[in-house]
Amino acid sequence: MDVMCPICDTVESIDNDSPLAKKLRNRRKHLYLCQACHDRIEKNTLKRHATGQFNLYEEKKEEDPYLS
Repeated sequence: MDVMCPICDTVESIDNDSPLAKKLRNRRKHLYLCQACHDRIEKNTLKRHATGQFNLYEEKKEEDPYLS
């Protein structure tokens, strides 16, 4: 299966029977990132985490007293 990285437009080939290929076929919203782009994004994210200014905003869910 040929896949293309949406950031750098490199085309790579992955095995048709791999779990990644199945995930990409069945869930169209998942994107394939080449290893170079993945490593670069990971490094920059970890750098932002280290500054202490990085916040993840999670949706605040109200607890339903009837479900407890």
